[in-house]
Amino acid sequence: MSRNVFRRPLAVVLVAAFLATVCVHWAWGRDHRRKKHHAEDAQQQSEAAGDLRLAAPGAKQLAPFDQQIAFNTLDMINQGRQTFRFDTFGDESFWGGVLQLHKAIEGHKFGGVGDGVSPATALAVGLKVDSEALPAHVVQGLRHGTVDLNDPATTLALLKLNAVVGILAKFDRGGALTTMGITCALCHSTVDNSLTTGVGRRLDGWANRDLNVGAIVSLAPNLQPVADLLGTDVAGVRKVLMAWGPGKFDAELFLDGKGFRPDGKTAAVLIPPAFGLAGVNLHTWTGWGSVTHWNAFVANLEMHGKGTFFDPRLDNANKFPIAARNHFGHIHTDPDDDLISPKLPALHFYQLSIPAPAPPDGSFDEAAAERGDKLFEGKANCARCHVPPTYSEPGWNLHTPSEVGVDDFQAKRGPEDRYRTSPLKGLWTHTKGGFFHDGRFATLADVVAHYNQLFNLNLTAGEQRDLVEYLKSLGDEVPSPKDADEDHDHDKHKNRDKD
Repeated sequence: MSRNVFRRPLAVVLVAAFLATVCVHWAWGRDHRRKKHHAEDAQQQSEAAGDLRLAAPGAKQLAPFDQQIAFNTLDMINQGRQTFRFDTFGDESFWGGVLQLHKAIEGHKFGGVGDGVSPATALAVGLKVDSEALPAHVVQGLRHGTVDLNDPATTLALLKLNAVVGILAKFDRGGALTTMGITCALCHSTVDNSLTTGVGRRLDGWANRDLNVGAIVSLAPNLQPVADLLGTDVAGVRKVLMAWGPGKFDAELFLDGKGFRPDGKTAAVLIPPAFGLAGVNLHTWTGWGSVTHWNAFVANLEMHGKGTFFDPRLDNANKFPIAARNHFGHIHTDPDDDLISPKLPALHFYQLSIPAPAPPDGSFDEAAAERGDKLFEGKANCARCHVPPTYSEPGWNLHTPSEVGVDDFQAKRGPEDRYRTSPLKGLWTHTKGGFFHDGRFATLADVVAHYNQLFNLNLTAGEQRDLVEYLKSLGDEVPSPKDADEDHDHDKHKNRDKD
């Protein structure tokens, strides 16, 4: 098999190339758009159809229904990206309305409470800034150090520009901050630091292992509703939140109320990436459900948006006492008021389209990785569970705690009492915080050593190093539009030679 990369089918590449030229014409609200601009869209499709080629020998243009599929693909990706980056699902009513977190951000000087949150503080707790949302003079100011990063007023200005990744703020006509909400991108996006640390172009799907969710939420002026839900006091809530640390979140806290493990460590787990999920069955560390199940779960129960969610497993009062008591598995919102359910299909589609990033050139030893590839499928037998190319099992990809050699605390907080076989591509993007669900293994070398001992693999030190290099090499190589054109020209010449 190929060592570390899996090329996308050419048809997908051609669609990606086409996206660069026409996606600006496709707003996410396609149902409304089609009613008003059907004729205009049809004309655009007709003009662009000549650029759509089928990756079959001799084909010059996609057939009519294939064109519909291609345009639907683009439309769904655009809708899903918009939702992933900018949709709060109406959760402002919780983060701003209930917790009043926006007041802590603006500070007393601007009508809130406390000192406010400066950009320096925001960056220190892992929030990221989208450089492409910044006007030229701000970009230049950041480059030359003339932007005041210690003033909460600068944070408010960035929020007005919609430049803070994962946070959507609302201001009144007078410019006062009135509320705020969060989006999927808060935890599952970062930036490439191309402008400065924490400021750059978006990297959707990457786990933000710098993000200290607990520290951010602990700033909220009104944590009493959370304390009431968990049956504790505000001090207890803050103790739990502050124990999370960077890159961790506890989605089960609102279900079972367990803030700490029996050993006294935080019950929070590492934020996982949201890329490389196409073909992977169960999602999350403990296999709660599919990607779209987890999207609905998080949007309703964690982000506190306005939608509908059904999961009767949460009626188990022994396992999920808080969820059962509050009927969290039976949330229903009138379809006319549901801000989540209509967004799930495109959100799912977009997430599945995000490739696992290929490792940078020179970031691993290629010769060692080649040897590690053979070990992965041979002596180490890793591929028994981590089946290429998804590097998870096709089917029911769960294992008991004893099968993976770890304790059962987190497994028992999930519905199946098991751990998921996690995909392995793109590991190089989220080494911070460690590996496994709780980061118990600091390095990939520690992970390999664990399994070497657990399964009595008798791997030498050199073989273990080779396996690590192989793991570092895994990622998706997505050809550029230029590569697609070259492949198409090559196919044309091959077909011509056959004639």
